[in-house]
Amino acid sequence: MRYSGRRVGSSRHPCPVDTIRTIAWMKEQARQARAESRIVGLVPTMGALHAGHLSLIERARRECSPVIASIFINPKQFGPNEDFSKYPRTFQSDSEKLRHAGVDALFAPEPSEIYPNGFSTYVNVDGLSDKLEGRSRPGHFRGVTTVVMKLLQIVQPNFAYFGRKDAQQSRLITQMARDLNLDTEIVVCPPVREPDGLALSSRNVYLNADERKAATVLYRALEAAKNELAAGVRDALQLQSSLRRKLDSERLARVDYAEVVDAETFEPVVRVNKPCLVLLAVFIGKTRLIDNFYIGPKSSSSEELVFHF
Repeated sequence: MRYSGRRVGSSRHPCPVDTIRTIAWMKEQARQARAESRIVGLVPTMGALHAGHLSLIERARRECSPVIASIFINPKQFGPNEDFSKYPRTFQSDSEKLRHAGVDALFAPEPSEIYPNGFSTYVNVDGLSDKLEGRSRPGHFRGVTTVVMKLLQIVQPNFAYFGRKDAQQSRLITQMARDLNLDTEIVVCPPVREPDGLALSSRNVYLNADERKAATVLYRALEAAKNELAAGVRDALQLQSSLRRKLDSERLARVDYAEVVDAETFEPVVRVNKPCLVLLAVFIGKTRLIDNFYIGPKSSSSEELVFHF
């Protein structure tokens, strides 16, 4: 791993990204960084990188040195009828993006390196894992938390960076790190959106022109809910009805769920009187997209709400 010796936040010219393929070598490089009292940042990805991923790397570079990105398309988080075989694989262009972003090293193991013959140990966050995304995608979160736990054990970063577009995932990972007393601090960063509001996702490449246009209905539905909240609506069922009406108005959209939940427990709420999330999962054609926004009080003594998309 070619560490630059730079201070956190300093600039440098891009150089080739060292690609590490084995756990043993990744652990050795991580040990070296810790021995030098460096602040190690990890940005886990499944590749098909876009501006959302690069924003995580930018945040990590401001706070850490070295910054390690991983690319691993995790077979354990795909169900039998999901898109593992079709998931975008763009390793060369991803490597170039990481080089220009100033990443110090890329950890890109093969599945057999992460899950060798005889692998049989999994991490599961009870309760949170079987709601919403977990209900729609059985076993998905067990695969996510297992691979993230493995990455954190291998790299042992001071900080690991995740996007809030996958709100339930980031909540589960934060809970896992807390429950298992991990030394890594989980940093959850806001999603990045296109000018028309569509949240960036690696799966957006599946959309044809008509579907891409239709996909903005997710953001438009969230905006409609936000406007109702700003007008004083606090009834969760009324908000969910508004979401459904907006989503159902798009002929290419098929709703999986549209719910208002407690931001900690992901349990449905009756009224919005504490931190909540508005969560959507919608099929546009055959492509399943998710989006959300956070609702919280402006202050502990205020009934005024703030919204984070």
